Amino acid sequence: MSDKDIKKEQEKEEVKDTTANTTEAEAQEENENNTEEAETTEGAKDGGPTAELAEMKDKYIRLMAEFENFRRRTAKERIDLAKTATQDLMSDLLPVIDDMERARQSIEATKDVDAMLQGLELVFHKLKHVTQQKGLKPMEIKPGDSFDSDMHEAVTQIPAPSEEMKGKIVDVIEKGYTLNDKVIRFAKVIIGA
Repeated sequence: MSDKDIKKEQEKEEVKDTTANTTEAEAQEENENNTEEAETTEGAKDGGPTAELAEMKDKYIRLMAEFENFRRRTAKERIDLAKTATQDLMSDLLPVIDDMERARQSIEATKDVDAMLQGLELVFHKLKHVTQQKGLKPMEIKPGDSFDSDMHEAVTQIPAPSEEMKGKIVDVIEKGYTLNDKVIRFAKVIIGA
């Protein structure tokens, strides 16, 4: 036999020995695990405090993990919702933006003021219609209405023109708006003193 053949045979024997040792070690570990499991189940059957404590710890850890997953998932959903919340509105406003661009181009080319005003009026009507569909409504306020701090913002007070105008709205500086019956911009008004 050559040196190569001798080395091969030695390697084969070493592999056999290693495999046998590994198999024996695995069998011994399995026996130990089975013994531990048997002791644990016996302790659980006995209702021992250590088994009960281990069970409670396991439940607690699982509950905490579940809650953490829930918290992450809801935070992610909230972020996704915030990113896409205005998508519908923006897609509805795109035609209005297109109309505004066409109007701007036609203003440069035309000299007919009446036609430009009609075109701008149509674009404004379209914008107003889209915003109303989404729930945006202007507040209906006129001079002489009572001041309501939940709907109005008093910018200043002036002497009332008449006695019945005291504490009432004299003038509206800026319109207020509600979105689905929630005030998103208070009406800026001047009240009589």
